[in-house]
Amino acid sequence: MQPRIVFVTMFPDAADVARDMAPSGFELAVVPAKSAEYLEAMRDAEYLVGFVDGLVDDALFEAGPNLKLIQLLSAGYDQADLSAARRAGVPLCNNGGANSTAVSEHAILLALAASRQLVRQHRTVAAGNWRGNSTPRLHEMRNRTLGIVGLGTIGKKTARLALAFGMEVIYYDIERLPEDREDALNVRFRLLRELLREADIVSLHVPLNASTRHLVGAGELALMKPSAILVNTSRGPVVDEAALCAALADGTIAAAGLDVFDEEPPPADNPLFNMENVTLTAHLAGPTFESNTARVRNAFDNVQRVARGSDPLWVVPELAEEA
Repeated sequence: MQPRIVFVTMFPDAADVARDMAPSGFELAVVPAKSAEYLEAMRDAEYLVGFVDGLVDDALFEAGPNLKLIQLLSAGYDQADLSAARRAGVPLCNNGGANSTAVSEHAILLALAASRQLVRQHRTVAAGNWRGNSTPRLHEMRNRTLGIVGLGTIGKKTARLALAFGMEVIYYDIERLPEDREDALNVRFRLLRELLREADIVSLHVPLNASTRHLVGAGELALMKPSAILVNTSRGPVVDEAALCAALADGTIAAAGLDVFDEEPPPADNPLFNMENVTLTAHLAGPTFESNTARVRNAFDNVQRVARGSDPLWVVPELAEEA
């Protein structure tokens, strides 16, 4: 009997890629999460692959007693019950930076859209008002300062893109780079409060955990320049959303570009929907045709590593530290 991979995804492109890239010598079951087919497939599954951090709890390991690896297609894993994974002794791995290019490009996209008031311009032109009552104040990226909070794989790629625009890049991370690596990347370390004061654009690239929940709240927003832009492509609760709404409404900061929200999908009465100085996308920074391929490639590579008896790559830090 071939070892079974259960593949769960909300994106049809990723499912198609999985069928095309499935490694030989394995049975692939592409099933909807928590369906009857899923529960049946999990009985003999050795590998679970997909956007499945929300499925990681004690019930998962009861449904799949033979699991050897949980391989996420996402970078984030904030919905996973790490204690349950720890008790089961099953490695939990994220996507190995497969979406890092997509997310870094999206962060720059949101920064550009906010700087050029792209959504406002589109609405004005589409309404037949050409420039409206006045020409909006628009800004270039060149010579502006980008503050990156979280200089992991995505943060580094965002820095490289920003440097190509002629920006100065500063960063804050709990793991500071050695000076030679800062020199190579052309970035400079700042404490968080320093970064918030200095940056024209602040881009968030941290995982969601106890230390980063509401990392940016009313006090942090008050440190930012009135002309500053906040970009969040990480996780919604990294920012205190109510405080952000207030800061955008009263001019504490100029604008925001958001791919993530406190509640997803956000409720229809979310005040962000009615703000002219906000650019919103639907947690789609990561899923591109190219990143779907890279995610699945990394996932199946890790499955085959474990099947060969090797240690998996990209185990989430909280569990890797205990290995």
